[in-house]
Amino acid sequence: MSEPQPLLDYALADGIATVTMDDGKVNAMSIAMLEALHAALDRAEADGAVLLLTGRVGMFSAGFDLKVFTQGRPQTLRMLRLGATLCERMLSFPAPVVVACTGHAYPMGAFLMLSADRRIGAAGEFRIGLNEVAIGISLPLFAVEVARHRLTPAAFHRTVTGEMWTPEDAIGAGFLDELAAPEQLAARALEVAHSLRALDVASHRTTKERVRSQVLDALRVAIAEELDGD
Repeated sequence: MSEPQPLLDYALADGIATVTMDDGKVNAMSIAMLEALHAALDRAEADGAVLLLTGRVGMFSAGFDLKVFTQGRPQTLRMLRLGATLCERMLSFPAPVVVACTGHAYPMGAFLMLSADRRIGAAGEFRIGLNEVAIGISLPLFAVEVARHRLTPAAFHRTVTGEMWTPEDAIGAGFLDELAAPEQLAARALEVAHSLRALDVASHRTTKERVRSQVLDALRVAIAEELDGD
């Protein structure tokens, strides 16, 4: 029996840990993908590296793996808890975190964008946002806190009821900081990551903890209230 293909690639160079998600399809946030991302964060933290997270051409992530929602409450809670704690870890990651959004970004992919320090998106006919309500799923409490933290007030209320955004409009909404042509995205994201590597690590970490203390506290309460236990 052949070995399963890895869901992501980890490459360390010049203090930048580039994590490229690629499941060969739509980068669904399955339990296996989320566990692989947690392991990648462990590795990047041990390497003392700036984290650069990216995806497949045209598809950053299609969000949570919907098949898991049909596998019963324990598996659903496991997947949601892994996603929520991944956001928590990214929000509090000691080094800067950059996301290069390569295309479409649905939840849980959009939650990861909202948890990064800098977000560069590929320009094009892509959609970014939280579509849970549109497909009959209530937005998890942790996702509400992550979205509230980064989106503008007007965009927050439109987003949590299912509105999706083009990359251009996603900048004003708060999902992205800037755009790049798809063929220039990787180079621009790497340029940003290198500029952030020049920051003083201790000062960056302390400032991030202070600035994000409120959202991190709310996120941890949400995880405890909704996702801990069976």
